[in-house]
Order: sequence, then C-alpha cells, then structure tokens
Amino acid sequence: MVVRHEKKNRKYHGTRSWGAGNIKNRRGAGDRGGVGRGGRKHKYTYLVVYEKDKIGKKGFHPWKKKELMEIDLYQVNKLALEKSEEKPTIELKGYKVLGDGEIQKPIIIKAEGFSKKALEKIKEKGGEAIIFGEEKA
Repeated sequence: MVVRHEKKNRKYHGTRSWGAGNIKNRRGAGDRGGVGRGGRKHKYTYLVVYEKDKIGKKGFHPWKKKELMEIDLYQVNKLALEKSEEKPTIELKGYKVLGDGEIQKPIIIKAEGFSKKALEKIKEKGGEAIIFGEEKA
C-alpha cells in the first residue's frame, strides 16, 4: 500500500502560524528573500571588476520618447512601383526612412523622419521628403 502524504496547506489548516513559530516571525520583506538590488555587499569586488554596469543608475530615460519603426528605400521603392501614378505619394506614419537601397522614379514620401543618405537619394531622383507636422501650409 502506498503511503500518501498530506499537502502542506492541508496539514497546517486551522493553525495560526503555519509552522513559522511565533506569530511575529515570517513578517515583512526579509522573509521573501533577496529582491532587486539587495544583498550584493559581499560580492562587491566581483561587481566592481566584472559587472560595473549593474552598480548605480546611468543615463536619462525620457518618458515621452517616440520609438519609430524603420523602413529602407528598397521597400519604399516596392510600394511606389505598385502605384501607377507618375509621382506617387507614400505616407509612412510612425516610420523613419533609411538610405539602404535605391528608388527608380520620383516619389513624394511623408514620414516621421529621414536619414541623411535617404534624403540625398530621394532629392537626387527628383522626389520630395516631407516630415509629418512640417507640411507646407
């Protein structure tokens, strides 16, 4: 016959301290182990030598930073070739256009940002690069 042990939570049902001794014991954060940056004092030399970036706070983190997706001219050219217009307008809200690739015809591109190389290539082919919010009134 197999001996079945009761689960700990069943074993301590109805008891006040659940095997923790006095009711004042096992209270507060000390019972929950090392959390966060705590408990590093005895490893300080190791941290200083090998993991310098884990000590202290570094840099400034802007809370309203806009993360832009990236698209290169190769992909923009594909979108332009799908349109039959002579000088198609492509709107890329939330994108930054990068200068990798070539465009085959003049395009009007509206985007959140452009790299210097992309601007050069677009203007070289006779296209326009318009940044959202800076349109001509």
